[in-house]
Amino acid sequence: MEIAYTLAGLVVGFVVGLTGIGGGALMTPILILGFGVAPIVAVSTDLLYAAITKCGGVFGYARKQLVHYRVVVLLLAGSLPASLLTLELLASFGAQALIEQVINLTLGFSLVLTSIAVFMRQRVKLLAEGMRETEIGQRLKKLRPLLTLLAGVVLGVLVTLSSVGAGALGTAVLILLYPRLSMAQIVGTDLLHAVLLTAVAGLGHYQMGSVDTSLLLNLLMGSLPGVFVGSYLGARLSHRVMQPVIGSLLMAIGLRFVLAG
Repeated sequence: MEIAYTLAGLVVGFVVGLTGIGGGALMTPILILGFGVAPIVAVSTDLLYAAITKCGGVFGYARKQLVHYRVVVLLLAGSLPASLLTLELLASFGAQALIEQVINLTLGFSLVLTSIAVFMRQRVKLLAEGMRETEIGQRLKKLRPLLTLLAGVVLGVLVTLSSVGAGALGTAVLILLYPRLSMAQIVGTDLLHAVLLTAVAGLGHYQMGSVDTSLLLNLLMGSLPGVFVGSYLGARLSHRVMQPVIGSLLMAIGLRFVLAG
């Protein structure tokens, strides 16, 4: 079973490197559906898995000054309190069946939203650029700090309950609210927020005793080389081909969880 977990980490890491789509959207469903891991353990372990695998990428963006720290602070002002409150709520649930039902429904909802974000990324970017100088765009600009904080709240809840959303959804939000930022700045900013949020949420789950450290280590053994190989090949493959494939897969898995719940 340890080898199977390592292979799963290798495959997910490869896809992440290839497409840039967050590992949580793939790893958590694989653990639940493919290996029969309890939803709370899958989410908890995957949060720390995501924080560790994404951590290395943050430094590269920071060195190139591609992180917008003010936006990160605004997102964290919403996401961290929301994550901590969600953890408190989970801890208060007595019935394991209720916890699994909430996680499964949230996971399905998050996967569907993530798949939509993957499909609509380019259209969102064009929409945001087109609205930049319009009256609506100016109003959005004034409300940006509040909207960013509220987006952080939503991401904090979704990520803590499902380990999904910090990547594709966070990127879509930043594209819409901050059209003047380059794509590299958006990715760097979203990546730092995702690492900090998943780390805090993962440590909270760890305190609840739901993280499987052996599973985590086996996943990391496969994912780290997988990300490297995927990143190398990703520069040679068209994202226009790969992202719709991944988006369709996430939509199908997400609907499966929603309908099953």
